Amino acid sequence: MENLFFDKKELKYCGENVIIGKTVRIRKPQEVIIGDNVIIDDFTYIPCALEIGCYTHIGANCSFIGGAGKVKIGSFVNIAPSCQIVTASNDYYGGELVGPAIPKKFSGEAIVEPIEIGDFVLLACNTTILPGSILPEGMATGAFTLVKKQEYKEWSLYVGIPCKYMSKRDGVKIKESAQHIFNEKDL
Repeated sequence: MENLFFDKKELKYCGENVIIGKTVRIRKPQEVIIGDNVIIDDFTYIPCALEIGCYTHIGANCSFIGGAGKVKIGSFVNIAPSCQIVTASNDYYGGELVGPAIPKKFSGEAIVEPIEIGDFVLLACNTTILPGSILPEGMATGAFTLVKKQEYKEWSLYVGIPCKYMSKRDGVKIKESAQHIFNEKDL
């Protein structure tokens, strides 16, 4: 299946068994690294540098916001539809004009910080991640959760606006399942 907006050959690296929907928009393919067994569903928009591990899924209608930013996503990550990964935002207190259509000399300063999403992270529908957030291994969110730059516990569920800790997740079972995939691959 051909993509409407870019050629897969333009990606910095693209692993094996990668499925990228026909309507996925990657604005800087030369800054995108995709590991093996990754699926990126249709209508996803990616204007920034991106690195994805293996066995990761990005659902339909996800938006990565902030072309000057960078996002690193681990392996065995599932990002449900309509999530927002925001690597750049504006200083809303500055009193300056904002947006990409404003000439640089009239625009305010952008807040640009990388986002890191660890292995085995699970983001529910409509989760929003703000600049500078680091999601540790096994973190999960409930639907409509707002994740901001703060400390999070590994293998834990967070929900709400602002997000709050809810409970632990069973990281042992999840990691065992991942190991079975690798064991079968080696056969």
